[in-house]
Amino acid sequence: MDGVLCDSEPFICEAAVQMFRERHGVEAAHSDFVPFVGAGENRYLGGVAEKHGVRLDLEADKKFTYDRYLLLIRGRLRPLAGAKEFIAAARALGLRLAVATSADLVKLEGNLREIGLPAAAFDATVNGLEVARKKPAPDIFLEACRRLGVEPERSLVVEDAPNGITAAKAAGCLCLGLATSFPAEALRGAGADWTAADLASAPPEILGGLAQIRIRGALSGRLRG
Repeated sequence: MDGVLCDSEPFICEAAVQMFRERHGVEAAHSDFVPFVGAGENRYLGGVAEKHGVRLDLEADKKFTYDRYLLLIRGRLRPLAGAKEFIAAARALGLRLAVATSADLVKLEGNLREIGLPAAAFDATVNGLEVARKKPAPDIFLEACRRLGVEPERSLVVEDAPNGITAAKAAGCLCLGLATSFPAEALRGAGADWTAADLASAPPEILGGLAQIRIRGALSGRLRG
């Protein structure tokens, strides 16, 4: 979701900086958060807290951060280039779609509402509260595949962060890395099968290839039946 459907990173970073300043008297730098992008807010906040020697009240501090975040994105968060078109193209090919995010439900719902892509536009959603281990563990993508009823090896994960790409490959999925948050070299280094600047410039053969996999799977199922 973050960095794929919308560029929320500047807003969550600013909300987290405000939380550390107002609740703990610490001036965190934006660069402090970079290693924890894509790992969910528990680790996003917790990693920076460890660096600065801050003892978090995680639930209260996370709530403050999310409350501030939802105010910051109001009327400002936009879908990234090609996001809606990519989803429409996938739908036209009969592909099943899920949003899988390490963020909590409140952020998932807030983001999708703000960019005009409600959860009902997808066949499934998974948020960070629904899995025991966040990225780079594969749990969130395995759960998304389970809810969609598809095998991981027949699935494509679209990710913007090395943590997410590591999780996708650990799940056994194909992975398209978008250079919206990190350089393409870092995404390829994490194992991305393809890279693109954004969904508007995603290689066109990706969706067609997934559609062929779906068709072959359906035919195989009928033959076995």
